[in-house]
Amino acid sequence: MKILAYPLTALYALAFLLSICIFHPILWISHRVFGYNALQHSVNALQFVLLRCLNILGTRFTYTNNFENDIPKDTPLIIVSNHQSMYDISPILWYMRQYHPKFISKIELGKGIPSVSYNLRHGGAALIDRKNPRQSIRAINEFSEFINEKNMLQLFFQKAHAAKTAILSRFNAVGCKLIKNIPTATIVPLTINNSWKTLKYGKFPMGLGAHISLTVHKPINLSTFTGTTDTLIDEIEHTVTQSINH
Repeated sequence: MKILAYPLTALYALAFLLSICIFHPILWISHRVFGYNALQHSVNALQFVLLRCLNILGTRFTYTNNFENDIPKDTPLIIVSNHQSMYDISPILWYMRQYHPKFISKIELGKGIPSVSYNLRHGGAALIDRKNPRQSIRAINEFSEFINEKNMLQLFFQKAHAAKTAILSRFNAVGCKLIKNIPTATIVPLTINNSWKTLKYGKFPMGLGAHISLTVHKPINLSTFTGTTDTLIDEIEHTVTQSINH
């Protein structure tokens, strides 16, 4: 199986590179000529294509959301998820596209990557400089205002100490600040499974036949939550981790 992974990984890498290069001018034209909504449609189309690229490796996807009717359309949303690999991102962007997911990302990703960097700069993401606390705070505050105004979905990853075990770290300062800045938001816990298997051999070759699953859990409305922030964090982490495959 690993021998087969070498040529398939090379084919995947070529398909991925072609996709982001081809979509870069599409995103630029969509944004500059037709505006923000057209940009979002183009970004969604790119995510669909990137999932098809992963199909080259035999990767499959399952999205389960039994709480779609419980997710409000008129309030800001904060999705809190475990994070197993970079291959968590496209499935979330595609399957939850109706909520317009936005990211907090390190500022280095805002340049140099076709399509990806353009979307981060112009699609509503927050780019933070981890070496510049003042810039980070300003970017998070502006981002919170944007999410509040547009009633969009903010995607917040809880980093795992190890991808295979997916043990979550505690909320960091960014997560706590988001909760304080958007007190009317609804928290949407999400569990991701098996995306680490795409990198079980490393970046080359990549793993074959991963079945990546996304499971949405019952939303938590911050405005009606009566516990403390620590209680809220414990509840979110328990909800996310109990569905992780160990």
